[in-house]
Amino acid sequence: MRSEKIVVGKGTEYPLNGLLTLPDDTGQKVPGVVFVHGSGPSNMDEQIYKLTPFKDLAEGLAEHGIASIRYDKRTFVYGKKMNKLNVTAKEETIDDAILAAKLLRECPDVDPDNIFIVGHSMGAMLAPRIDAECGLFRGLILMAGTPYRIEDIMIRQFKQASGGNGVIIKWIAGLEDKIFTKKFDGLYEMPDEEAKRKKFFGSTSLWYFKEMGKKTAAEYINESSKPVLIMQGGKDFQVLKAVDFEGFKEKLKGRLNVEYRLYDKLNHLFVNGIYGEIAKAAKEYKVEQHIGSEVIDDIAEFIKRFAR
Repeated sequence: MRSEKIVVGKGTEYPLNGLLTLPDDTGQKVPGVVFVHGSGPSNMDEQIYKLTPFKDLAEGLAEHGIASIRYDKRTFVYGKKMNKLNVTAKEETIDDAILAAKLLRECPDVDPDNIFIVGHSMGAMLAPRIDAECGLFRGLILMAGTPYRIEDIMIRQFKQASGGNGVIIKWIAGLEDKIFTKKFDGLYEMPDEEAKRKKFFGSTSLWYFKEMGKKTAAEYINESSKPVLIMQGGKDFQVLKAVDFEGFKEKLKGRLNVEYRLYDKLNHLFVNGIYGEIAKAAKEYKVEQHIGSEVIDDIAEFIKRFAR
């Protein structure tokens, strides 16, 4: 394995540092993947406390002869600047993923016809849209995604937290649930300009949710014929096996080239689940762990099987 420093969006207003990870010289062009972050600011490893899922995946896939690009998320590097703008998922995530795919296609060691997208969490929600907008990917891998809108997931998580054990956390989550749920009332009947004016929280407007929610991941997938791998941790408390994973199966019923993998003991970051409670997410993610070979092997097998 070897890694090279790269810049995604070089020459643009938002250049982003990243790493191109390549397998040892194979003497031929190899498949490649672009990693797409979950919600919130995040570095190129998608580091959350002591967990580094994108680093684990990049290094593991390189051992299987698969290249990858990972890069700092735009809000991680330019958060203050972006807080002054009325951004959507397009500016926050989508544009940079497309630039990363174009950069990976230019790598002399990578087969430009065999680029795959690996989206995690919100990145999994956006991966089908990213491909619909650029058409650069051979297949899609969705890790801990959902076929529902992001505001539906947020409201559900508030309700989950309000049912936990901590008195203060329960009170805060219950209050957030009441406040934010009301803000989403009538969102999709609201004129776009009004959605752009109304604030959800901080600098984020309701337009962020309306623009992203016009079409779900499942709807994008149903409009495509590309192969899709949907992966879910059985101990994930952020997106749920019984709701989101099964929801994909229901909404994609009859859609060819969709495969599902469930890992009973793994959490949202595809490491071993410990507490199984959303209120203890930070505590769980502070335990150093790494994505195991089962997950990496399944991704590699999917990529190699559908590579041309």
